[in-house]
Amino acid sequence: MDSTSADRAVRPEDLRCLADTERAAAAVLPAAVRDFVAGGSGAEVTLDANRTALDRVFVVPRVLRDVSGCTTGTTLLGRPARLPLALAPVAYQRLVHPEGELAAARAARAAGVPFTVSTLSSAPVEALTALGGDVWFQLYWLRDTERSLDLVRRAEDAGATAVVLTVDVPWMGRRLRDVRNRFALPDHVRAAHLEEGPSAAHRAPSGRASALAAHTAAVFSPALTWSSVEALREHTRLPLVLKGILAAEDAVRAVECGVDAVVVSNHGGRQLDGALPSVDALPDVVTGVAGRCEVLMDSGIRCGTDVLRALALGASGVLVGRPALWGLAAGGEGGVRRVLDLLADEFRDALGLAGCPDAAAARELRTVRRDG
Repeated sequence: MDSTSADRAVRPEDLRCLADTERAAAAVLPAAVRDFVAGGSGAEVTLDANRTALDRVFVVPRVLRDVSGCTTGTTLLGRPARLPLALAPVAYQRLVHPEGELAAARAARAAGVPFTVSTLSSAPVEALTALGGDVWFQLYWLRDTERSLDLVRRAEDAGATAVVLTVDVPWMGRRLRDVRNRFALPDHVRAAHLEEGPSAAHRAPSGRASALAAHTAAVFSPALTWSSVEALREHTRLPLVLKGILAAEDAVRAVECGVDAVVVSNHGGRQLDGALPSVDALPDVVTGVAGRCEVLMDSGIRCGTDVLRALALGASGVLVGRPALWGLAAGGEGGVRRVLDLLADEFRDALGLAGCPDAAAARELRTVRRDG
C-alpha cells in the first residue's frame, strides 16, 4: 500500500463489522493485490461455498443460564488464549502494508491470540517472536527435506510455540484472477525464509500461471507423505498441527502419527475447487479423532457467530486469514486490532445470547443444518 493509499485509510473505530473492513481495504489496495487476497481457485465454487455452508448452520440456544460473567478465554495447544482463535498463516503481508506481518503479530499479541507466521512470510520468524506474542510457524514441505527441517529448527530456536504443516499444497491451485492479472511480487516484497536468486520466478510474470504459482511449484514438494509427517514428528519437540485436512480418515491417520491438532481447511477455497466446505467436513473429523487431538477450522470465518458455530460443531477454535489482511490494509496494526476486537465482541455476544457462560459451553450446543 503506497503513501497515497495510506492517507485514505479509514479510522479503525469506523469499522463496525468485518465486511466494513473488507470494503475499506478494497478502496486502498491495487486491484491485482486485492484479487490476490480475495480470490480462490478455478471458478471459485469452494470459495463461495465456504460462506454459504456456514450460513446454513443454525445454533439452538439455551436459556435461563447465568451468563453475567460470560468469558471468551480458552486454551489452544495447551496455552492460554483470550479467544478460541488464531491468525492464520498468510503469505507476503507486506503486499498490503509496509509493516506487514510485524503489525499483524503485534495486534495478535495485544489481543492475546496466536499469530501464525508463514514459510512465505515477508518478515522473518525471529523478528516476529521477538515481539513477545504466541507465534506458530507454518511450514510448507520443500523439495529439499533438510531445508524444511532447518526451517523448523530455526523456528524452534527463535521461540515459536508450534509447527503447522500445510498438507494440501503439493502445488498452488490455479487461481485465475492472478493468471489474468499476470500477478508477480513487487521488488520490495520477498520471502524472508527462502533464498532468492537474481531471476526469482515469483517476480517474472507469465501468461500461463501466476509468477507465485511458478515459484511455489519449483520449491514445494509434491512428494509430501505420511512418512514426512512421521519424520517431522520425530524432529520437533513442539506441538505439531496438520493444516488442510478434510477427510476423517486423514484426521485419524494424523492422530496415529502423533500430531497435536488438525485444521479442517480447504485453504480458503484456494486449492481444489469443488472441495468440501470446511464446516461441512468438521463434524466427521471431530467424530473421527474422538478427542485424541485438538480440531481447529478455517475457511470462511467472518464474524463471531461463525466462531460459535465452529465450536458447537466440535472445534476447539478457528483460524482467521483474509479478515486480518483486510484490517492490515485498511489501517495497519490498528486495523488488525480492530478486526480482532470486533470478533471478540461478536463472539462474546453470541456466547451470551446462546446461553453459554464460556467457550467450553459452546461445544455442548446443538446445531441444525438448513439447506436451501
